[in-house]
Amino acid sequence: MLLSGKARLRTVDFGLSTSHFALLTLLLISAGSLSAQKTSVQNIEPRVEALLARMTVDEKIGQLTQMPGDISTGTDVAKDDLLNQIRSGKIGSILSHTNFQNKITMQRVATRETRLGIPIIFGFDVIHGYKTIFPIPLAQAASWEPDMIERIERIAAEEAAADGQHWTFAPMVDISHDPRWGRNMEAAGEDPYLGSRIAAARVRGFQGNDLSANNTLAACAKHFAGYGFVEAGREYNTVDVSEQRLRELILPPFQAAADAGSATFMNAFNTINGTPASMHKHLVTDILRGEWTWKGLVVSDWNSFGEVIIHGAAADEEEASAKCIGAGSDMDMAGGTFLKGMKKALDNGKVTNAQLDEAVRRVLRLKYMLGLFDDPFKYLDARRREATLFKPEFRQTAREAAAKSMVLLKNDGGLLPLNPSGPFKKIAIVGPYADSRSHKDYMSFWTLGIGTPNYDSTQVITPAMALKPALEALGFEVTVVQSDLSAASDEAAYSLSIQAAREADLVIACVGERGLDCGESRSVSDINLPRGQERFLRIATSNGAKPTVMVLFNSRPLTFAWANENIESILVAWQPGYETGNALVDILTGKVNPGGKLPVTFPRSLGQVPLYYNALNTGRPQERQGQMWTSGYLDSPTTPAYPFGFGMSYTTFAYDAPKVNKSKIKAGETLEVSVTVTNTGKIAGSETVQCYIRDLVADIARPVKELKGFEKINLAPGEKRTVVFKLTENDLAYWNGDLTRKADSGKFKVFTGGNSRDVQETEFLLEK
Repeated sequence: MLLSGKARLRTVDFGLSTSHFALLTLLLISAGSLSAQKTSVQNIEPRVEALLARMTVDEKIGQLTQMPGDISTGTDVAKDDLLNQIRSGKIGSILSHTNFQNKITMQRVATRETRLGIPIIFGFDVIHGYKTIFPIPLAQAASWEPDMIERIERIAAEEAAADGQHWTFAPMVDISHDPRWGRNMEAAGEDPYLGSRIAAARVRGFQGNDLSANNTLAACAKHFAGYGFVEAGREYNTVDVSEQRLRELILPPFQAAADAGSATFMNAFNTINGTPASMHKHLVTDILRGEWTWKGLVVSDWNSFGEVIIHGAAADEEEASAKCIGAGSDMDMAGGTFLKGMKKALDNGKVTNAQLDEAVRRVLRLKYMLGLFDDPFKYLDARRREATLFKPEFRQTAREAAAKSMVLLKNDGGLLPLNPSGPFKKIAIVGPYADSRSHKDYMSFWTLGIGTPNYDSTQVITPAMALKPALEALGFEVTVVQSDLSAASDEAAYSLSIQAAREADLVIACVGERGLDCGESRSVSDINLPRGQERFLRIATSNGAKPTVMVLFNSRPLTFAWANENIESILVAWQPGYETGNALVDILTGKVNPGGKLPVTFPRSLGQVPLYYNALNTGRPQERQGQMWTSGYLDSPTTPAYPFGFGMSYTTFAYDAPKVNKSKIKAGETLEVSVTVTNTGKIAGSETVQCYIRDLVADIARPVKELKGFEKINLAPGEKRTVVFKLTENDLAYWNGDLTRKADSGKFKVFTGGNSRDVQETEFLLEK
């Protein structure tokens, strides 16, 4: 779900004491539901039709209306008391409500104090964990482990469902090429293939094998579509892309989510090629519901139906209602646009009863699929809640995920892992994120529940909390100095850090972004290390003279040219979640050998943006910086600081040249690409082997590389393994200028390696 404005917490108190709540819980659970029938795929449709036939127009419009609970995650909306709205049939769903007792009360009112007793569906932004906070999604993507990401979402669903939530507004599957955009942190990076694999894994994790089980959530693929391509990286801004580009880069992860069975989709805020996405019939009806034959519910983003008026694409709520439901969108989140305009649109013939009924069917169908008609209180069991939230094994998975997400960018001289028998005895841990207890640091804005203890930064194991005792136990002498970013960036302000660094043999500098810099409405105009931290690094390390490990806490690609040149070791830790410090111990001491790989390109400077690995070639490619009459810069190379797919290890890997089992394949045949990888170092490690292709002659220009496969392998020292990738005609196909998806006969290159830059290649022919 999308945010705008300042998030605020509004406490809703329905006056239930703890004893009253416990009694009510038991009564409601024992009472069961209004229907004794057991929900099944076979009997949902007749029940939907029977209920729909009994509904008034006002009740139908109410089912298409969602209103916020005790957290506001968008522009302020005028609304009556929630219980009165539910009682009067004006609400079919509540989003962002945290109070467990209140949810029971609201469900009781919906099922026992309304004419038809239709249960409420509760939705929530479960972005990187619910109560147990995991690394941000972009960090999870850096693990290149879809199976682990699926496990993370399974835990998130367990906790959220136990706390009375039915529906998550995730996964976000937007592709983006602009690191200024604040919501990079919520997606899987720049590549449609990696993004598709992860989108499907997230859907499976949330929904499990049975959506009616009491420990699963309905997933919501968002934001449909193009939201990651907003101009200037500015939140909610305009998107203008060709349909060919839309289908090549933006839509594949959405289709993967649809194919994985995502129960719902969410409209994007933006216009796309001039049409607001919420009323974009070609997107929602022609492609999503038509070409992909997807049958689920489409919900607006926060007031995005109402915002079509602000875009200038509708005159008022009546016209906005008609255009959005006419496009195939169903539920109105937060804005009340349907409440204000739908009945007028019906009366004036702008909306048909058939259109209204079809949208309501999709809402009712989802509620039946979740089992809410059979037991409206199945997700509201206080004993199960107590037994499920914050299980110790959940935090262990969070620690594993954080360590696997971290990416080692640089390790000159083998500075890491820290070895007590090495030359360094005294370590100074310095920087604004050495031991931060505020700003949701190491997490993100999306850990909703501002001001509540379950999302307080004190739940985080900070770097200092874990590193200091762990390193001291190994025999190091450790000093911690937490720096204040609000102070002036000069020697006087950083005197304690300077002193600690001067007395140490090695500096661990913890720098990056605040947790509250990460998420919706957090776009920036500059991606350089913020708040004067480059100046801090220069001062604290005596201008690079002191051996230093830079630990970067970030939610997007950042630029740090001075650090690249002067700091020996750089570790991208992202925003790692509750287990930040423990995961850092695992990586820095070598308990875990880093195996993360970048899911996004890190540019050298903002001026290179947008910069991504799968770009089209230019007619005048530059072979060296300064080469005239070529596509380049006078003042910078065109190459990135760190390419897509890059990440180092404490061991080394050698790649043999790739081999193909056939020099020519025909349509319908499968090409096998094999590559042998050897661990040439002294310790075990994991490596993500990557396979790319290039179509050398096509109807239109094709990217210089396209990821088509990856496999993460673990190798002991000296061990070698052959990885085989299978490519079909479908893997070679693309959307041409006529919007026909086809594979060309002719020559292709295939590349294998440990990242998108450092590859070896061979060729093959496709014959038609």
